[in-house]
Amino acid sequence: MTTQTPTEPKRAPAPPAPNKVPRLEVYWTAVTYKTVAVYLVLLAAIVFAALYLIIPEWYSVAYRKVSSAISSSDTESVSISSTQAKFVNLDGKVQVKKVNSVQWVDADYRTTLDKGDLVQTINDAVARIYFADGTTYTVKSDTLVTVEENNVQRDRSNTAVRINTGSVDLATPSWSSPDSKAAVNVEDTSAQLRQNSRATVKTDPGKKESEIVVSSGSAEVQRGQEKVELGQWQKLNIPNSGPITKSDVLAPPELSAPRNLEPLIVDNPKTAPIRFEWKAIPDAVAYDIRISTTAMFTKMVKEAKVSGWSTEITGLDAGDYFWNVTAIDAKKQSSEVSETFKFTLVAQGKSQEMLLEITGTQLHGRVAEIIGRTEPGAALIVNGQPVPNIAADGSFRHFTEPLTAGEHTIVVIGQNRRGGTAKQQVSIVVPR
Repeated sequence: MTTQTPTEPKRAPAPPAPNKVPRLEVYWTAVTYKTVAVYLVLLAAIVFAALYLIIPEWYSVAYRKVSSAISSSDTESVSISSTQAKFVNLDGKVQVKKVNSVQWVDADYRTTLDKGDLVQTINDAVARIYFADGTTYTVKSDTLVTVEENNVQRDRSNTAVRINTGSVDLATPSWSSPDSKAAVNVEDTSAQLRQNSRATVKTDPGKKESEIVVSSGSAEVQRGQEKVELGQWQKLNIPNSGPITKSDVLAPPELSAPRNLEPLIVDNPKTAPIRFEWKAIPDAVAYDIRISTTAMFTKMVKEAKVSGWSTEITGLDAGDYFWNVTAIDAKKQSSEVSETFKFTLVAQGKSQEMLLEITGTQLHGRVAEIIGRTEPGAALIVNGQPVPNIAADGSFRHFTEPLTAGEHTIVVIGQNRRGGTAKQQVSIVVPR
């Protein structure tokens, strides 16, 4: 008998060990945006250099196209900015509510106005708004207006504000296009002024009536299908219900002396006679002169009725005063109040020089901005117009009335409370 050693059964091969599994490794290098930008700039420089060396004509064409694209973008942004309405005079608390906002903010000279914006003058505040076509709207105290139109183009312009309550003075320039329009709207009535015209428009929701007085030029007033033409010193009464009535009004006097912002230096202000003069009105039989220590005449110090075109008044203390005059005809009808002038009564002292510097100028369309520095408390006149806003440190910014094309000399005259005076002037050229 033979014996045989048993053979081992076949086994499946063992799987590879886990640490033997093949791996895929990925490597990368971080590149920043700054590096990419540098490479792109270098590549562009190389391309332009190659064009310049190989084909100069292609380089010139490419350069002009790039420059044109950049300049057109800048021109577009400047064009949009230049057609926006701006404040050129601010006196007191003036607020603005933008059309896309629910908040009121204080207005300043950087504030621009667009269609739908609201402007409000608080108490005795006054604001003058300048549109790019040269039209100005002076928003009087306690007035709320809405900018309804501001479409200024090269061939025509269309501007308009709506008076919700209060009063607005509108002045139009000489337009280049006869199709240009400037209007003030109240209730369902629109007053459109022609070029080189001035008018005052008022509305009183409490009394449910409005009125329009044209002081120069002419205007067309329309309510519904009814149209009325107004000439100089004509007035239109517009009740909310009832017919429109047109009448002639007495022109207000033109003030002569004391001149606006003139300092009067006397030995004794209390006893010195101060002479007031104005130009006579043909149909006037009397004049009412008022003197106050406030621009809104809330604190009256003197009021007198005189038959002539001048008078002397005594008993005023040293200080600042405002005065105006109203003409009265034989029917006891009064004119509009004249322009208000301000003067300063100063006790005689040792005359001294004063600080007055013009630090810069800037042209905004046809309006010149004069920037300077003077003494705190000084009075300034720029081309016959008072400077209402002088900061506590003596710095000031003043916007002139719209100027005609050509060269102009802007004259700034100052007077301090010590009796010192100063005069500066600067030339401005308005492009044609």
